Amino acid sequence: MKRGSTTYQEEEPQNPFALSIGDLMAALLLIFILLLSSTLLRLQDEFENKSLIAERYNSIKEDIYKELIKEFEDDLKDWNATIDEKDLLIRFSGPRVEFDFGKSEVKPQFKEILSDFFPRYVRIITLPKFKDNIEEIRIEGHTDNKGTYFHNMELSQNRTRSVLNFVLENTNYETTEKTWIQLNLTANGLSYSKPIADNDTELGQSLNRRVEFRIRTNAEKQIDEILKVNLNE
Repeated sequence: MKRGSTTYQEEEPQNPFALSIGDLMAALLLIFILLLSSTLLRLQDEFENKSLIAERYNSIKEDIYKELIKEFEDDLKDWNATIDEKDLLIRFSGPRVEFDFGKSEVKPQFKEILSDFFPRYVRIITLPKFKDNIEEIRIEGHTDNKGTYFHNMELSQNRTRSVLNFVLENTNYETTEKTWIQLNLTANGLSYSKPIADNDTELGQSLNRRVEFRIRTNAEKQIDEILKVNLNE
């Protein structure tokens, strides 16, 4: 009778590093997930902050526009002026305010309009609910396309300076308002880079010889401040 035999298989020795490597990989994965979650939360906070600023920015722009319309609605037609809601820009046009060809002197008729317009304009933009949210009040000068770009850049700059000098020196408003205006009012020459009419016609050229008032809010500055805070965290 043949005796049955039993075969024994030698067990392979356990890898002493197998478990620790697995634990390490799991730990690294967990760390990655935590870092990713943290980054996503930070990005969500930034997005929400930017969205809130954008909403507030649009609300402030809308309120400023409404105040300007309320104040000047009865005068716009007489001044041949318009107010752009998107850019908070007040544009004066017509023969009473257009600059003569190659000249930067403010016409007497435009001086009369500015004397009426600017003190009321200052009163609105220096209201407590607005002025801390305003970055800059820009007087922008424009020309037709006759002559070189750089010649017209100088001419447009001179036009804005003429208007700036007149509104600061020859219109009446409170001393505190004047201090704020001097810190925030700028004169900017733009040559013929932003025409509003066809420069191929005499009428278009005259319309392009103009000065405009534009309000810039500080929404961009507020967003930059948030980004700096988040980067430093």
